[in-house]
Amino acid sequence: MPADGVSQLSHASERVPGADRRETRIIVIGNEKGGAGKSTVSIHLTVALLRIGCRIGVIDLDVRQRSLTRYLENRVRWMQTTGAKLVMPEIVRVEASQERDLDRAEAEESERFQTGISRLKTTCDFIIIDAPGGDTFLSRLAHRTADTLITPLNDSFVDFDLLGDVNPQTLEVLRPSYYSEMVWDCRKKKAQASRRPIDWVVMRNRMSPLAARNKERVGGALDNLSRRIGFRLAPGLSERVIYRELFPAGLTLLDLTEKGSNVAFSMSHKAARQELCDLVIVLQLPELAGAEINF
Repeated sequence: MPADGVSQLSHASERVPGADRRETRIIVIGNEKGGAGKSTVSIHLTVALLRIGCRIGVIDLDVRQRSLTRYLENRVRWMQTTGAKLVMPEIVRVEASQERDLDRAEAEESERFQTGISRLKTTCDFIIIDAPGGDTFLSRLAHRTADTLITPLNDSFVDFDLLGDVNPQTLEVLRPSYYSEMVWDCRKKKAQASRRPIDWVVMRNRMSPLAARNKERVGGALDNLSRRIGFRLAPGLSERVIYRELFPAGLTLLDLTEKGSNVAFSMSHKAARQELCDLVIVLQLPELAGAEINF
């Protein structure tokens, strides 16, 4: 590990014309509950933006699981074994501090994080940060830095509880939950420091294609909560086996027609691509104004 605790693992694509005039946008994929699909969203959004022609930097802050890092390592291995040429982001990995003193540990992690951000800002149009599935110092740093915060949420009241507590009969929002309060605190600090807002987008992830009463109730509760605490709702990615099958090869839905993918392209995959396209559109990223988004 380098002395500064920041590893730079690969290099991004060439700059797009005119990109030097834009400030790098930081997109954080955050949710304190594990299993919501943060890494799946991170890798697919990364490849989608690369396909559009953007330069992307990635920071994996999940210092234990490193799912996004492993995904990208699998992607490099796939290219090496098949000869396929796939788009790749620039990757920075920030290590957790080993200091036992809390103040020194936080100071060290903050310096490593800012060093990673500064490196990627010199070359990238977007920085995508995969935040850890827990309330950590690095996670809060990432949330305070976000320009766009995407929170994937499994379509159930178990995961909804991360955001807010509701009356089970009326679906009236009783109070925001701990994660919502953390995001609110980060939004205040970001506004005080830079006078720039955080655009918070909650996406209903792993949704069943079947209509169900619970699905409608979750949707109604999210609508109520979004008006109270100020986030936008976005369509998520449906529950599909293909996402788990693609991980060992480091591939995404946008790579299935590439050389050596060995995966037959189906109507289900086409529908999944459309979901991803819809997500990118709903994010309303100013930097993509006028860009053609068609996967």
